[in-house]
Amino acid sequence: MLFARAHADASSLILEWLESNRIPVAAAGSADDLMGLSLRARPRLVLVDDRDGERSLAALRRLKGDSYTGIVPAVALTDGSEASFQSAFEAGADEIIPRDLSAAEFRQRLDLLLRRSDRDVHVHPSTRLPGTFAIEAEMQRRIDLGLSFAVCYADLDHFKEFNDRYSYYDGDRVIRVLSKLLHDVVKGMCSEDGFVGHIGGDDFIFIIPSDKVAETCGEIVMVFDTLIGYQYSEQDRQAGYFFGKDRRGQLHRVPLMTLSIGVVTNTRRKFTHAAQVSQLATEMKGYAKTLNGSVYSVDRRADGVEEGERTPARAPKAISIVDA
Repeated sequence: MLFARAHADASSLILEWLESNRIPVAAAGSADDLMGLSLRARPRLVLVDDRDGERSLAALRRLKGDSYTGIVPAVALTDGSEASFQSAFEAGADEIIPRDLSAAEFRQRLDLLLRRSDRDVHVHPSTRLPGTFAIEAEMQRRIDLGLSFAVCYADLDHFKEFNDRYSYYDGDRVIRVLSKLLHDVVKGMCSEDGFVGHIGGDDFIFIIPSDKVAETCGEIVMVFDTLIGYQYSEQDRQAGYFFGKDRRGQLHRVPLMTLSIGVVTNTRRKFTHAAQVSQLATEMKGYAKTLNGSVYSVDRRADGVEEGERTPARAPKAISIVDA
């Protein structure tokens, strides 16, 4: 997206780069136009030119000052002077490019800006773990490469009741503890072959080699059960539960949080796209949540086996396996 008085004001180099990246151009003649366009459909990036004077910097400040549009990467074209650089920087520009820069460096800077922007958008803000887009891309990458993998969907049990009992601040702390636990165990056991992503809330996905499921998931549930009690008050921790109200206002016992992990592998199945894996992982996570305690449930069914044919069987401590 281009903010300028007219398309003709933009250099041919800018338009060439935008076209090569298949970024459609829309000209905004005022700050109101820019905000209207940005709020309706978040642009890939915004370009402002300091030849438009204070109105371009005012538009940039409005863009970056809004919580929704502030994430849009903004480029300021300047005359290269220290004063113009400082003005663009204070207005919130993410990249400041002198108009007399070489064509090669100009393109490189814009390419790097898009790369940084994509990286920032595709991570979860509270945990800094990759988000949904990156999770699906990692699943698809392993499918396309024909790698043997396991997708593990982790979810907290009784998390809402914990938030109601304590506070959202304490709930956020639990989310950060879980994200750190998943990251450290997965990376410690699988190194670069392990991937950890954050869907949102208390939902996480980690992807590991299929032969690492038992040791990795076993370690995660063991460490989780060791740590989670310390997120409660001494009284609740010693009792192992607290009294909470259900939707009807009736008191009932709420146990300490546990962790449920649904696991899907491609050892007995053939996947062609990430959506197939996500659907099964969600199903297995739901099954794991029907079991008591912190568990991981592995789908052992093969292609062509109906869901009703599975039979649960208890494996060693804190493990549930679903067989075909």
